[in-house]
Amino acid sequence: MSENKAEARRRGVGTECVQGGWTPRNGEPRVLPIIQSTTFKYETSEQMARLFDLEESGYFYTRLQNPTNDAVAAKIAALEGGVAAMLTSSGQAANFFAVINIAGAGDHVVCSSAIYGGTFNLFGVTMKRFGIDVTFVDPDATEAELEAAFRPETKALFGETLSNPGMNVLDIEKFARVAHAHGVPLIVDNTFATPVNCRPFEWGADIVTHSTTKYMDGHATAVGGAIVDSGNFDWEAHADKFPGLTTPDESYHGLTYTKAFGKGAYITKATAQLMRDLGSIQSPMNAFLLNLGLETLHLRMRQHVANAQAVAEWLEANPDVAWVNYPGLPANKYHALAQKYMPQGTCGVIAFGLKGSRDDAQKFMDNLKLAAIVTHVADARTCVLHPASHTHRQLSDQQLREAGVAPDLIRLSVGIEDADDIINDLDQAMKTALGK
Repeated sequence: MSENKAEARRRGVGTECVQGGWTPRNGEPRVLPIIQSTTFKYETSEQMARLFDLEESGYFYTRLQNPTNDAVAAKIAALEGGVAAMLTSSGQAANFFAVINIAGAGDHVVCSSAIYGGTFNLFGVTMKRFGIDVTFVDPDATEAELEAAFRPETKALFGETLSNPGMNVLDIEKFARVAHAHGVPLIVDNTFATPVNCRPFEWGADIVTHSTTKYMDGHATAVGGAIVDSGNFDWEAHADKFPGLTTPDESYHGLTYTKAFGKGAYITKATAQLMRDLGSIQSPMNAFLLNLGLETLHLRMRQHVANAQAVAEWLEANPDVAWVNYPGLPANKYHALAQKYMPQGTCGVIAFGLKGSRDDAQKFMDNLKLAAIVTHVADARTCVLHPASHTHRQLSDQQLREAGVAPDLIRLSVGIEDADDIINDLDQAMKTALGK
Protein backbone atom coordinates (compact mmCIF):
# COMPACT_ATOMS: atom_id res chain seq x y z
CA MET A 1 0.00 0.00 0.00
CA SER A 2 1.14 3.53 -0.62
CA GLU A 3 -0.60 6.85 -0.19
CA ASN A 4 -0.14 9.41 -2.93
CA LYS A 5 0.70 13.04 -2.24
CA ALA A 6 -1.64 15.61 -3.77
CA GLU A 7 1.13 17.57 -5.44
CA ALA A 8 2.23 14.51 -7.44
CA ARG A 9 -1.14 14.41 -9.24
CA ARG A 10 -0.49 17.81 -10.79
CA ARG A 11 2.39 16.49 -12.87
CA GLY A 12 1.89 15.26 -16.42
CA VAL A 13 1.25 11.61 -17.15
CA GLY A 14 4.60 11.19 -18.89
CA THR A 15 6.45 12.68 -15.93
CA GLU A 16 4.63 10.37 -13.51
CA CYS A 17 5.44 7.35 -15.69
CA VAL A 18 9.14 8.16 -15.53
CA GLN A 19 9.61 9.87 -12.17
CA GLY A 20 6.62 8.91 -10.00
CA GLY A 21 6.82 6.85 -6.83
CA TRP A 22 10.58 6.95 -6.22
CA THR A 23 12.56 10.09 -5.39
CA PRO A 24 16.04 9.10 -4.23
CA ARG A 25 17.74 11.12 -1.56
CA ASN A 26 21.41 12.06 -1.56
CA GLY A 27 23.54 8.99 -2.24
CA GLU A 28 20.59 6.64 -2.82
CA PRO A 29 20.12 4.54 -6.00
CA ARG A 30 18.75 6.51 -8.95
CA VAL A 31 16.84 3.42 -10.10
CA LEU A 32 14.19 2.00 -7.78
CA PRO A 33 15.95 -0.84 -5.92
CA ILE A 34 14.56 -4.34 -5.39
CA ILE A 35 14.13 -4.81 -1.65
CA GLN A 36 14.19 -8.60 -1.85
CA SER A 37 13.67 -9.30 1.84
CA THR A 38 10.81 -10.98 3.64
CA THR A 39 11.48 -9.21 6.94
CA PHE A 40 12.74 -5.90 8.36
CA LYS A 41 14.76 -5.35 11.53
CA TYR A 42 13.88 -3.08 14.46
CA GLU A 43 15.81 -2.16 17.60
CA THR A 44 13.01 -2.68 20.12
CA SER A 45 9.95 -4.90 20.43
CA GLU A 46 7.88 -1.78 21.16
CA GLN A 47 8.63 -0.43 17.69
CA MET A 48 7.46 -3.69 16.15
CA ALA A 49 4.33 -3.70 18.33
CA ARG A 50 3.32 -0.23 17.09
CA LEU A 51 3.60 -1.44 13.50
CA PHE A 52 1.40 -4.47 14.21
CA ASP A 53 -1.19 -2.21 15.85
CA LEU A 54 -1.19 0.13 12.80
CA GLU A 55 -0.12 2.99 15.06
CA GLU A 56 2.93 3.69 12.87
CA SER A 57 3.67 3.13 9.19
CA GLY A 58 6.65 1.05 8.24
CA TYR A 59 7.73 -2.38 7.13
CA PHE A 60 7.95 -5.63 9.02
CA TYR A 61 6.87 -8.38 6.62
CA THR A 62 6.65 -8.24 2.82
CA ARG A 63 3.32 -10.05 2.69
CA LEU A 64 1.78 -6.80 3.94
CA GLN A 65 4.11 -4.09 2.66
CA ASN A 66 7.44 -3.74 0.92
CA PRO A 67 9.32 -0.54 -0.06
CA THR A 68 9.70 -1.56 -3.72
CA ASN A 69 6.02 -2.41 -4.00
CA ASP A 70 4.96 0.78 -2.25
CA ALA A 71 6.97 2.96 -4.63
CA VAL A 72 5.32 1.35 -7.66
CA ALA A 73 1.88 1.54 -6.02
CA ALA A 74 2.44 5.26 -5.41
CA LYS A 75 3.29 5.74 -9.09
CA ILE A 76 0.10 3.98 -10.20
CA ALA A 77 -1.96 5.98 -7.69
CA ALA A 78 -0.48 9.19 -9.10
CA LEU A 79 -1.18 8.11 -12.68
CA GLU A 80 -4.83 7.39 -11.86
CA GLY A 81 -5.23 10.49 -9.66
CA GLY A 82 -6.05 8.41 -6.60
CA VAL A 83 -5.09 8.77 -2.95
CA ALA A 84 -3.67 5.27 -2.38
CA ALA A 85 -2.95 2.01 -4.15
CA MET A 86 -2.02 -1.58 -3.39
CA LEU A 87 -0.23 -4.11 -5.60
CA THR A 88 -1.50 -7.67 -5.84
CA SER A 89 -0.12 -10.88 -7.29
CA SER A 90 -2.43 -10.72 -10.35
CA GLY A 91 -5.28 -8.78 -11.91
CA GLN A 92 -7.68 -11.49 -10.77
CA ALA A 93 -6.51 -11.00 -7.19
CA ALA A 94 -7.03 -7.24 -7.57
CA ASN A 95 -10.64 -7.66 -8.70
CA PHE A 96 -11.33 -10.22 -5.99
CA PHE A 97 -9.83 -8.07 -3.22
CA ALA A 98 -11.56 -4.92 -4.52
CA VAL A 99 -14.95 -6.55 -4.01
CA ILE A 100 -14.49 -8.64 -0.88
CA ASN A 101 -12.96 -5.65 0.88
CA ILE A 102 -16.53 -4.30 1.09
CA ALA A 103 -18.76 -7.35 0.47
CA GLY A 104 -19.27 -10.64 2.28
CA ALA A 105 -21.65 -13.56 2.64
CA GLY A 106 -25.23 -12.46 2.02
CA ASP A 107 -24.21 -9.43 -0.03
CA HIS A 108 -24.78 -8.68 -3.69
CA VAL A 109 -22.84 -7.04 -6.55
CA VAL A 110 -24.08 -5.72 -9.89
CA CYS A 111 -21.61 -6.30 -12.72
CA SER A 112 -21.39 -5.53 -16.42
CA SER A 113 -21.70 -8.74 -18.41
CA ALA A 114 -19.08 -7.54 -20.93
CA ILE A 115 -15.96 -8.38 -18.95
CA TYR A 116 -12.95 -10.70 -19.19
CA GLY A 117 -13.99 -14.36 -19.07
CA GLY A 118 -11.87 -15.09 -16.01
CA THR A 119 -13.52 -12.23 -14.13
CA PHE A 120 -16.96 -13.38 -15.29
CA ASN A 121 -16.18 -16.82 -13.84
CA LEU A 122 -14.74 -15.30 -10.63
CA PHE A 123 -17.90 -13.26 -10.05
CA GLY A 124 -20.45 -15.71 -11.39
CA VAL A 125 -19.10 -18.93 -9.86
CA THR A 126 -16.33 -18.55 -7.30
CA MET A 127 -17.67 -15.56 -5.37
CA LYS A 128 -21.05 -17.24 -5.12
CA ARG A 129 -19.28 -19.93 -3.09
CA PHE A 130 -18.37 -17.14 -0.68
CA GLY A 131 -22.06 -16.26 -0.41
CA ILE A 132 -21.78 -13.15 -2.61
CA ASP A 133 -24.47 -13.07 -5.29
CA VAL A 134 -23.78 -11.28 -8.58
CA THR A 135 -26.25 -9.96 -11.15
CA PHE A 136 -24.84 -9.41 -14.63
CA VAL A 137 -26.25 -6.54 -16.68
CA ASP A 138 -25.84 -5.43 -20.27
CA PRO A 139 -23.34 -2.53 -20.22
CA ASP A 140 -25.51 -0.78 -22.81
CA ALA A 141 -28.58 -1.01 -20.54
CA THR A 142 -30.53 2.12 -19.71
CA GLU A 143 -30.25 3.67 -16.28
CA ALA A 144 -33.68 2.29 -15.43
CA GLU A 145 -32.57 -1.22 -16.41
CA LEU A 146 -29.42 -0.87 -14.31
CA GLU A 147 -31.47 0.40 -11.38
CA ALA A 148 -33.67 -2.70 -11.56
CA ALA A 149 -30.68 -4.95 -10.85
CA PHE A 150 -29.96 -3.37 -7.45
CA ARG A 151 -31.06 -4.83 -4.12
CA PRO A 152 -30.90 -3.53 -0.54
CA GLU A 153 -27.84 -5.75 0.02
CA THR A 154 -25.96 -4.54 -3.10
CA LYS A 155 -22.46 -3.34 -2.19
CA ALA A 156 -20.83 -2.38 -5.52
CA LEU A 157 -21.24 -1.86 -9.26
CA PHE A 158 -18.42 -3.23 -11.45
CA GLY A 159 -17.40 -2.78 -15.10
CA GLU A 160 -14.44 -2.60 -17.48
CA THR A 161 -13.46 0.65 -19.20
CA LEU A 162 -12.83 -1.34 -22.39
CA SER A 163 -14.19 -4.87 -22.24
CA ASN A 164 -11.92 -7.82 -22.86
CA PRO A 165 -12.23 -9.12 -25.55
CA GLY A 166 -15.31 -7.45 -27.05
CA MET A 167 -13.99 -3.85 -26.86
CA ASN A 168 -17.26 -2.40 -25.52
CA VAL A 169 -16.80 1.08 -24.04
CA LEU A 170 -18.29 1.55 -20.57
CA ASP A 171 -20.39 4.67 -20.04
CA ILE A 172 -18.61 5.52 -16.79
CA GLU A 173 -20.75 8.54 -15.90
CA LYS A 174 -23.98 6.56 -16.32
CA PHE A 175 -22.69 3.68 -14.19
CA ALA A 176 -21.39 6.11 -11.55
CA ARG A 177 -24.75 7.90 -11.32
CA VAL A 178 -26.61 4.65 -10.75
CA ALA A 179 -24.05 3.35 -8.23
CA HIS A 180 -24.09 6.56 -6.21
CA ALA A 181 -27.89 6.76 -6.28
CA HIS A 182 -27.83 3.45 -4.41
CA GLY A 183 -25.06 4.46 -2.03
CA VAL A 184 -22.39 2.09 -3.39
CA PRO A 185 -19.06 2.63 -5.15
CA LEU A 186 -18.35 2.09 -8.84
CA ILE A 187 -15.37 -0.20 -9.37
CA VAL A 188 -13.80 0.02 -12.83
CA ASP A 189 -11.17 -2.30 -14.32
CA ASN A 190 -9.04 0.10 -16.37
CA THR A 191 -6.54 -2.46 -17.68
CA PHE A 192 -6.95 -1.91 -21.41
CA ALA A 193 -7.21 1.88 -21.50
CA THR A 194 -4.58 2.46 -18.77
CA PRO A 195 -4.48 5.87 -17.03
CA VAL A 196 -2.59 7.21 -20.05
CA ASN A 197 -5.79 7.10 -22.11
CA CYS A 198 -8.53 7.17 -19.46
CA ARG A 199 -8.77 8.19 -15.81
CA PRO A 200 -12.10 6.81 -14.55
CA PHE A 201 -11.97 8.84 -11.32
CA GLU A 202 -12.48 11.99 -13.38
CA TRP A 203 -15.82 10.55 -14.56
CA GLY A 204 -17.17 9.43 -11.19
CA ALA A 205 -15.61 6.01 -10.59
CA ASP A 206 -14.52 5.35 -7.01
CA ILE A 207 -12.11 2.42 -7.22
CA VAL A 208 -9.96 1.31 -10.15
CA THR A 209 -8.35 -2.07 -10.68
CA HIS A 210 -5.66 -3.22 -13.11
CA SER A 211 -4.09 -6.34 -14.41
CA THR A 212 -0.61 -4.81 -14.46
CA THR A 213 0.42 -7.90 -16.44
CA LYS A 214 -0.87 -6.17 -19.56
CA TYR A 215 0.09 -2.73 -20.89
CA MET A 216 1.57 -1.48 -17.62
CA ASP A 217 4.23 -4.19 -17.65
CA GLY A 218 4.16 -4.16 -21.44
CA HIS A 219 6.72 -6.92 -22.01
CA ALA A 220 4.99 -10.12 -20.79
CA THR A 221 7.54 -10.57 -18.04
CA ALA A 222 5.62 -10.26 -14.75
CA VAL A 223 2.11 -11.16 -13.62
CA GLY A 224 0.56 -8.60 -11.28
CA GLY A 225 -2.39 -6.45 -10.34
CA ALA A 226 -3.26 -3.20 -8.60
CA ILE A 227 -6.15 -1.57 -6.76
CA VAL A 228 -6.40 2.23 -6.62
CA ASP A 229 -8.78 4.19 -4.37
CA SER A 230 -9.95 7.65 -5.42
CA GLY A 231 -10.62 8.64 -1.81
CA ASN A 232 -13.90 10.18 -2.99
CA PHE A 233 -16.47 7.67 -1.76
CA ASP A 234 -17.95 8.63 1.60
CA TRP A 235 -18.04 5.31 3.49
CA GLU A 236 -19.27 6.98 6.67
CA ALA A 237 -22.30 8.42 4.86
CA HIS A 238 -23.31 4.82 4.12
CA ALA A 239 -21.96 3.30 7.32
CA ASP A 240 -24.71 0.70 7.59
CA LYS A 241 -23.73 -0.76 4.21
CA PHE A 242 -20.01 -0.99 4.95
CA PRO A 243 -19.52 -2.09 8.57
CA GLY A 244 -16.11 -3.56 7.75
CA LEU A 245 -14.82 -0.04 7.23
CA THR A 246 -16.98 1.92 9.65
CA THR A 247 -17.17 -0.32 12.75
CA PRO A 248 -14.36 -1.62 14.99
CA ASP A 249 -12.14 -4.41 13.65
CA GLU A 250 -11.54 -6.71 16.61
CA SER A 251 -8.51 -8.25 14.86
CA TYR A 252 -6.85 -4.84 15.34
CA HIS A 253 -7.95 -4.09 18.90
CA GLY A 254 -11.17 -2.41 17.88
CA LEU A 255 -9.64 0.01 15.35
CA THR A 256 -12.15 1.62 12.95
CA TYR A 257 -10.58 2.19 9.53
CA THR A 258 -12.58 5.26 8.47
CA LYS A 259 -11.90 7.01 11.78
CA ALA A 260 -8.22 6.08 11.95
CA PHE A 261 -7.25 6.52 8.29
CA GLY A 262 -9.81 8.81 6.64
CA LYS A 263 -9.37 8.74 2.86
CA GLY A 264 -6.86 5.91 3.24
CA ALA A 265 -9.38 3.62 4.95
CA TYR A 266 -10.23 1.39 1.99
CA ILE A 267 -6.66 0.57 0.93
CA THR A 268 -5.46 0.29 4.53
CA LYS A 269 -8.14 -2.32 5.25
CA ALA A 270 -7.33 -4.20 2.04
CA THR A 271 -3.67 -4.32 3.04
CA ALA A 272 -3.88 -4.83 6.79
CA GLN A 273 -6.75 -7.31 6.74
CA LEU A 274 -7.07 -9.03 3.34
CA MET A 275 -3.40 -9.19 2.40
CA ARG A 276 -2.59 -10.24 5.96
CA ASP A 277 -5.01 -13.18 5.71
CA LEU A 278 -4.97 -14.13 2.02
CA GLY A 279 -1.43 -13.17 1.05
CA SER A 280 -1.76 -12.43 -2.69
CA ILE A 281 1.18 -10.06 -2.65
CA GLN A 282 3.15 -9.05 -5.72
CA SER A 283 6.81 -10.01 -5.40
CA PRO A 284 9.33 -7.14 -5.18
CA MET A 285 11.06 -8.51 -8.28
CA ASN A 286 7.81 -8.35 -10.26
CA ALA A 287 7.14 -4.84 -8.93
CA PHE A 288 10.60 -3.79 -10.14
CA LEU A 289 9.87 -5.19 -13.62
CA LEU A 290 6.49 -3.49 -13.60
CA ASN A 291 8.14 -0.18 -12.82
CA LEU A 292 10.44 -0.54 -15.83
CA GLY A 293 7.36 -1.03 -17.99
CA LEU A 294 5.57 1.96 -16.47
CA GLU A 295 8.48 4.22 -17.41
CA THR A 296 7.61 3.85 -21.11
CA LEU A 297 3.84 3.34 -20.82
CA HIS A 298 2.96 6.78 -22.17
CA LEU A 299 5.14 6.23 -25.24
CA ARG A 300 4.04 2.67 -25.95
CA MET A 301 0.33 3.47 -25.70
CA ARG A 302 0.66 6.10 -28.44
CA GLN A 303 2.20 3.52 -30.76
CA HIS A 304 -0.30 0.81 -29.84
CA VAL A 305 -3.16 3.18 -30.65
CA ALA A 306 -1.64 4.42 -33.92
CA ASN A 307 -0.91 0.89 -35.12
CA ALA A 308 -4.31 -0.44 -34.07
CA GLN A 309 -6.08 2.39 -35.87
CA ALA A 310 -4.21 1.56 -39.09
CA VAL A 311 -4.91 -2.17 -38.74
CA ALA A 312 -8.59 -1.60 -37.87
CA GLU A 313 -9.06 0.58 -40.95
CA TRP A 314 -7.42 -2.10 -43.11
CA LEU A 315 -9.65 -4.80 -41.62
CA GLU A 316 -12.76 -2.65 -42.10
CA ALA A 317 -11.97 -2.28 -45.80
CA ASN A 318 -11.10 -5.96 -46.31
CA PRO A 319 -13.84 -7.93 -48.13
CA ASP A 320 -12.90 -11.13 -46.28
CA VAL A 321 -13.67 -9.59 -42.89
CA ALA A 322 -17.24 -9.95 -41.65
CA TRP A 323 -17.09 -7.34 -38.91
CA VAL A 324 -14.64 -5.22 -36.87
CA ASN A 325 -15.11 -3.79 -33.40
CA TYR A 326 -12.62 -1.03 -32.65
CA PRO A 327 -13.87 2.19 -31.01
CA GLY A 328 -11.45 4.29 -33.02
CA LEU A 329 -13.46 3.64 -36.19
CA PRO A 330 -16.05 6.41 -36.84
CA ALA A 331 -18.71 3.81 -37.75
CA ASN A 332 -18.24 1.93 -34.48
CA LYS A 333 -21.22 2.01 -32.09
CA TYR A 334 -18.91 3.04 -29.23
CA HIS A 335 -17.03 5.74 -31.14
CA ALA A 336 -18.83 8.65 -29.44
CA LEU A 337 -18.25 7.20 -25.95
CA ALA A 338 -14.61 6.53 -26.81
CA GLN A 339 -14.17 10.12 -27.95
CA LYS A 340 -15.70 11.31 -24.68
CA TYR A 341 -13.72 9.15 -22.27
CA MET A 342 -10.59 8.39 -24.32
CA PRO A 343 -9.99 11.23 -26.80
CA GLN A 344 -6.34 10.22 -27.25
CA GLY A 345 -7.32 6.71 -28.29
CA THR A 346 -8.37 3.48 -26.63
CA CYS A 347 -5.73 0.74 -26.82
CA GLY A 348 -4.19 -1.74 -29.24
CA VAL A 349 -6.84 -4.47 -29.00
CA ILE A 350 -9.19 -5.15 -31.91
CA ALA A 351 -12.04 -7.67 -32.07
CA PHE A 352 -13.05 -8.96 -35.51
CA GLY A 353 -14.50 -11.92 -37.36
CA LEU A 354 -13.73 -13.48 -40.76
CA LYS A 355 -16.24 -14.38 -43.45
CA GLY A 356 -15.84 -18.08 -42.96
CA SER A 357 -16.10 -20.91 -40.48
CA ARG A 358 -14.53 -21.38 -37.05
CA ASP A 359 -12.00 -23.64 -38.80
CA ASP A 360 -11.09 -20.76 -41.14
CA ALA A 361 -10.45 -18.54 -38.12
CA GLN A 362 -8.15 -21.16 -36.64
CA LYS A 363 -6.34 -21.64 -39.98
CA PHE A 364 -5.86 -17.88 -40.16
CA MET A 365 -4.21 -17.82 -36.75
CA ASP A 366 -2.10 -20.89 -37.49
CA ASN A 367 -0.65 -19.18 -40.58
CA LEU A 368 0.42 -15.98 -38.86
CA LYS A 369 4.19 -15.52 -38.79
CA LEU A 370 4.79 -12.22 -36.98
CA ALA A 371 1.79 -12.38 -34.65
CA ALA A 372 1.87 -15.16 -32.06
CA ILE A 373 -0.97 -17.27 -30.66
CA VAL A 374 -0.63 -16.74 -26.92
CA THR A 375 -2.87 -16.63 -23.86
CA HIS A 376 -1.97 -13.04 -23.33
CA VAL A 377 -2.81 -9.60 -24.58
CA ALA A 378 -1.52 -6.04 -24.48
CA ASP A 379 2.24 -6.21 -24.63
CA ALA A 380 4.80 -4.88 -27.08
CA ARG A 381 4.46 -7.84 -29.46
CA THR A 382 1.46 -8.46 -31.70
CA CYS A 383 -0.52 -11.49 -30.58
CA VAL A 384 -3.82 -13.16 -31.37
CA LEU A 385 -6.36 -15.39 -29.65
CA HIS A 386 -9.70 -17.08 -30.31
CA PRO A 387 -11.49 -16.47 -26.96
CA ALA A 388 -14.31 -18.99 -27.50
CA SER A 389 -11.67 -21.73 -27.82
CA HIS A 390 -9.19 -20.39 -25.29
CA THR A 391 -9.71 -17.77 -22.55
CA HIS A 392 -13.51 -18.07 -22.50
CA ARG A 393 -13.85 -21.80 -23.18
CA GLN A 394 -15.31 -22.36 -19.69
CA LEU A 395 -18.40 -20.33 -20.68
CA SER A 396 -21.49 -21.72 -22.36
CA ASP A 397 -22.66 -20.30 -25.70
CA GLN A 398 -25.28 -18.26 -23.85
CA GLN A 399 -22.69 -16.94 -21.40
CA LEU A 400 -20.39 -16.12 -24.32
CA ARG A 401 -23.12 -14.03 -25.90
CA GLU A 402 -23.88 -12.34 -22.57
CA ALA A 403 -20.18 -11.49 -22.24
CA GLY A 404 -20.13 -9.98 -25.72
CA VAL A 405 -18.01 -12.78 -27.19
CA ALA A 406 -19.14 -14.12 -30.58
CA PRO A 407 -18.01 -17.65 -31.55
CA ASP A 408 -16.07 -16.23 -34.51
CA LEU A 409 -14.46 -13.40 -32.50
CA ILE A 410 -10.71 -13.10 -33.00
CA ARG A 411 -8.92 -10.92 -30.45
CA LEU A 412 -5.99 -9.19 -32.07
CA SER A 413 -3.59 -7.34 -29.78
CA VAL A 414 -1.66 -4.98 -32.03
CA GLY A 415 1.91 -4.47 -30.87
CA ILE A 416 4.40 -1.69 -31.46
CA GLU A 417 6.14 -3.20 -34.50
CA ASP A 418 5.89 -1.39 -37.86
CA ALA A 419 2.23 -1.24 -38.82
CA ASP A 420 2.93 -2.26 -42.42
CA ASP A 421 4.58 -5.48 -41.24
CA ILE A 422 1.60 -6.31 -39.01
CA ILE A 423 -0.85 -5.72 -41.88
CA ASN A 424 1.25 -7.78 -44.32
CA ASP A 425 1.28 -10.68 -41.85
CA LEU A 426 -2.50 -10.54 -41.42
CA ASP A 427 -2.98 -10.34 -45.19
CA GLN A 428 -0.88 -13.39 -46.04
CA ALA A 429 -2.41 -15.47 -43.23
CA MET A 430 -5.94 -14.53 -44.32
CA LYS A 431 -5.31 -15.39 -47.97
CA THR A 432 -3.76 -18.72 -47.05
CA ALA A 433 -6.58 -19.66 -44.68
CA LEU A 434 -9.29 -18.76 -47.21
CA GLY A 435 -7.48 -20.37 -50.14
CA LYS A 436 -6.83 -17.17 -52.07
